[in-house]
Amino acid sequence: MAKLKVAIIGPGQVAEKAHLPFYRSKEGVEVVAVVGRNAERTAAYARRLGIPRYYTNEEEMYAHEQPDAVSICTPNNLHYEHVLKALSYHCHVLCEKPPAIKASQAKEMAMLAKKNKCLLAYNLHHRASDDARQLKAEISKGTLGEVYCVKAKALRRSGVPGWGTFTNKEIQGGGPLIDIGIHMLDAALYLLSFPKTVSVQAKSFQKIGTKKSHGTFGEWDPHKFTVEDSLFAFIELENDGLLQVETSFALQMKEESILNVELFGEEAGATLFPLHIYADKDGTLVHHLRKQEADSCRQEKSIHVFIDGCLGRQADLVTGEEGYVLMRMIEAIYESAEKGEKIRL
Repeated sequence: MAKLKVAIIGPGQVAEKAHLPFYRSKEGVEVVAVVGRNAERTAAYARRLGIPRYYTNEEEMYAHEQPDAVSICTPNNLHYEHVLKALSYHCHVLCEKPPAIKASQAKEMAMLAKKNKCLLAYNLHHRASDDARQLKAEISKGTLGEVYCVKAKALRRSGVPGWGTFTNKEIQGGGPLIDIGIHMLDAALYLLSFPKTVSVQAKSFQKIGTKKSHGTFGEWDPHKFTVEDSLFAFIELENDGLLQVETSFALQMKEESILNVELFGEEAGATLFPLHIYADKDGTLVHHLRKQEADSCRQEKSIHVFIDGCLGRQADLVTGEEGYVLMRMIEAIYESAEKGEKIRL
């Protein structure tokens, strides 16, 4: 059988650290080309990583290489443009998070993928973990009973990214919510099987990033810090359920970072990373714990699941439709924070 031909759009760190090595770790896959804006830097990137060919023009790459699939690893504000281009060439697409800057863009992308019978998936890799799959199975079996409250946390004490464009709202679409909060929000919605959202109430803060210039993740210009440095949201779900979201690049807290989902059910509670399931039995705490995976394992599984989907195998992916639901919720959270009022969906 011919190899699955993959091209990478965006010669950056995430392509190098996640997409490229894990495509290569799967038998029957060949990364044939990379596309970047700067010819000199893209050529050097291709040589260093052993990618056969490089391009600065997407149309030229699609015409010459005719890839089966592409990875979109460009800045957030370019996802919409690059995903639509790939889908127009009838390629399967794995796009980095977030799906887009606007929910309407994510919806259009999902519709084109369906029309062209292409696979559109997003690399929200924490969902691919064994922890998430096992916990979802336990929830489906009724182990937790009715889950009525969930907390999704993606918090950093001093983690403003000092590289790239993470502090630029125009390019990124936002700060920690759309960068790291989206991971735990997606994991929470996945565990709950994407319930209907009733309303969103949120508050964002910019108290630290405009006053400091360096932290654990490097330096930034506080005068150009245009995103939130922390955000908190309450999301009302159908059947009176509640989903809390807490996310930050900078927050005066004890822990250096928290990346987790906590669930409260009638019969038991749970945390996702690492997976604990615990219950009160006659006043005694009973719990189950499994060993937590490394982040690289989740990334590899996410890439491999996408490959399986491209090859027509059953694959539990973050679909284009789910990407739209996720972006609609993020858009509503930002709208609520900006307007200072509850947003009904």
